[in-house]
Amino acid sequence: MDQFTELFFKGENSLFCRGDVQYISGFSKSLAKERKSVCSSKPLRGSQTTILINKIGKLHCPSFSSYRIWTPIQLTFHMKGDGMMSDYYQQSMRALQLAGMSTSTQKNYTRAIRMLVDFFGKTPDEITEQELQDYFLHRKNVDQWSAATMRICYSGIKFFFINVLQRDWHTLALINAKREQRLPSVLSINEVKSILTAVRTPWNKAYLTTVYSCGLRLNEGLNLQVRDIDSQRMFIHVHRGKGAKDRYVPLPEKTLFILREYWATHRNPKLIFPKLGRSGKEASTAEEPMRSNSVRGALRQTLTSLPITKRVTIHTLRHSYATHLLEAGVNIRRIQQYLGHSSLTTTMVYLHLTTQGHEHACGLINDLMKEV
Repeated sequence: MDQFTELFFKGENSLFCRGDVQYISGFSKSLAKERKSVCSSKPLRGSQTTILINKIGKLHCPSFSSYRIWTPIQLTFHMKGDGMMSDYYQQSMRALQLAGMSTSTQKNYTRAIRMLVDFFGKTPDEITEQELQDYFLHRKNVDQWSAATMRICYSGIKFFFINVLQRDWHTLALINAKREQRLPSVLSINEVKSILTAVRTPWNKAYLTTVYSCGLRLNEGLNLQVRDIDSQRMFIHVHRGKGAKDRYVPLPEKTLFILREYWATHRNPKLIFPKLGRSGKEASTAEEPMRSNSVRGALRQTLTSLPITKRVTIHTLRHSYATHLLEAGVNIRRIQQYLGHSSLTTTMVYLHLTTQGHEHACGLINDLMKEV
């Protein structure tokens, strides 16, 4: 019971946690098959101990939010501890950083390990190969995770078990999630124009316009800096794109005008799209860019007022940019360069999306079939 010395009950329905509780996770006993989480907080590190709450109540923990418990749940309190696996979170992050993985990859891979730990209620070094197989099959067949989600799950767990735990299991070589060959949604030029016209806030309008007109990824646009704008040569220098690759993309005159007009409203010496802050007046001194959730939310809100039924995300603007360039006659090799694709095969998908030559081909087919 030593692991419980930092925990104590107060009242019939409330549990208070004190001490070095690093994070808390829990699953509803009534939803055990679905393994639905009822509470979770940011993982740091720790060994763990599990208790069962049989009464409806409220969970309290310093520095975390309070969680309302509506059904009997099994809670896992991850405590500071000694031993090799007491800080698996830090070990995962350290290995990923040494491997040169991007921040988003570090986050996704480590989250995959945390979900595995929460599923079994024990640290990774205690999980057997058979349990790992059961976990993968559960996520695929019961939870019905998509191929993309399974690919992140496989990759994160495989990286950790091979590079941190140094496991030489056949399962790790066997697992594979095939990439789904789906064609992305593409907007027409008029649809893009209607979206950009409907955006209400100047910062979101400037951001979305830049993303579309320069074919940028979400974070590439957010992290643009003043020094990246080459107004003499009319290029944007994209630093550390996907795969840590730099590239130059053409900067349209209209986009340069919009960027200058927006930057003049805050004059941040470094960032073009600085974080506004709660007051909305912190942009001039902010050291961080706007949050991705902010621009995603702005796009979703804008779409509610438009008769566009396609699934549209920030990345859809990039797909539309590439397709529109192809339809305008820009060489596909040049488009590959602008998008920062390592392989031409990746860029070739836009050949399936363009309507260029489609009408002519349909006419020839109709004439041909008349003779049958």
